[in-house]
Amino acid sequence: MDILFASNNPHKLEEAQAILGPSFHVVSPASKGLPGDLPETHDTLRGNSVEKAGAVWNFFQQDCFADDTGLEIDALGGAPGVHTARYAGEDKDPAANRRKVLRELEGLPFEARSARFRCVVALVEGGELTVFEGTCEGHIALAESEGVQGFGYDSIFVPEGLDVTLAEISIEEKNALSHRGKAMRQLQCHLQGNRG
Repeated sequence: MDILFASNNPHKLEEAQAILGPSFHVVSPASKGLPGDLPETHDTLRGNSVEKAGAVWNFFQQDCFADDTGLEIDALGGAPGVHTARYAGEDKDPAANRRKVLRELEGLPFEARSARFRCVVALVEGGELTVFEGTCEGHIALAESEGVQGFGYDSIFVPEGLDVTLAEISIEEKNALSHRGKAMRQLQCHLQGNRG
């Protein structure tokens, strides 16, 4: 079955499809005629996720979900947090964001670089809202890895229990332990339960 994901980020769409599996066909708003960025005007991940899902629901009147994800670094007081995608500027340059984080943590040892990814997924189904959350604990690496998997901050984030970054593991391994993977599996269970 088709389900709208309120994102036009191809990496997120690919991950969501891999996690939700073949029972679902993840569709972007752009592919249905709603191009451009969706609104993110709140100061919380939950607020932004709910806002994006609501905007897509209002436009299409079709079941949809949205996510907002934040990287929270303890040594930076929880930053970048809700500003994760725009940490180095409004152009949302992932490489510039990574460089800024590494620059701000310069000189700190690995054990002082504790961080987590948080993902909030908002589902609007028949006009009703349900929210799911996932977290992935870890640390910020001392330098960017050479890994080519993933996107965003994956090449500088070392998940708890591993000694490599998210960019150095397979997509399947990442989806099994990531913040988005955890939240999306809750979404999948909910959707399958409602349609089972």
